[in-house]
Amino acid sequence: MPAWAENLRHLFVLCLLGLSLAGSGSSAQTSDLVSSSALRVCADPANYPMSTKEGTGFENHLADMVGGKLELPVQYTWYPMATGFIRNTLTAKKCDVVMGYAQGHELVLNTNHYFTSVYTLIVPKDSDLAGVTTLTDPALKGKRIGIIAGTPPSAHLARNGLIARSKVYNLVVDRRYQSPANDMLDDLVAGETQAAILWGPLGGPLVKSGYPGLRVIPLVGEERPPRLFFRITMGVRQGEKVWQRQLNSLIRRNQDEINTLLVEAGVPLTTDLGTEVLEISK
Repeated sequence: MPAWAENLRHLFVLCLLGLSLAGSGSSAQTSDLVSSSALRVCADPANYPMSTKEGTGFENHLADMVGGKLELPVQYTWYPMATGFIRNTLTAKKCDVVMGYAQGHELVLNTNHYFTSVYTLIVPKDSDLAGVTTLTDPALKGKRIGIIAGTPPSAHLARNGLIARSKVYNLVVDRRYQSPANDMLDDLVAGETQAAILWGPLGGPLVKSGYPGLRVIPLVGEERPPRLFFRITMGVRQGEKVWQRQLNSLIRRNQDEINTLLVEAGVPLTTDLGTEVLEISK
């Protein structure tokens, strides 16, 4: 082999070794960012029924459970769940986990999902809509339906000719000052609307805790897109594979306890493909 070729081969090997070492060092550094003295949770302080500064949300209870399994106290970094949430909490290294995050979002590294849920139709229990199970039901024609702007069910309402009479509520708000979901349910109780559509983990617990006259109907029968079910994970920083695997193991070993916690809160759980409601005994 010519001397220049031998030198080039050595240079190539050294470059590969350098990249390998750099990658190893980067992995070690990102792992070191996770606190070993506390479960540091990124959360919205006013996002009931998910999380609250008072600790009354089901994600607070889940954090307490996870902290207990890890034998770590729970510490919070509070920030409104709006634009900049991940950048100002998880990415800024002020905390190490978001308790609830939709699977597949590139801003975080997702753990395995620990539940699947679906959008729900909410109606008065004594309403003529109490038997409706899909948004294609003719009984919804001419009804005024509450909907959060920009959410997937909006497309179903439009396709079924229900959007013109719908009452639209803002999607992105500071929950410390506004609560579109509660406003929607209050309007339903007052008769301003005849039905409401809410994400199950939001609508189910709200109805259970404060609206006994309403019925929550999981929309598992919709066959056309966009899909109305989503798998929910915990979110950690990109690159935190060791931490991700630790949480995956915890989720797997404690899935039954997690299911019970969610069902007690009022969260409707479905199969992974969102086609059937899971019946979980409390």
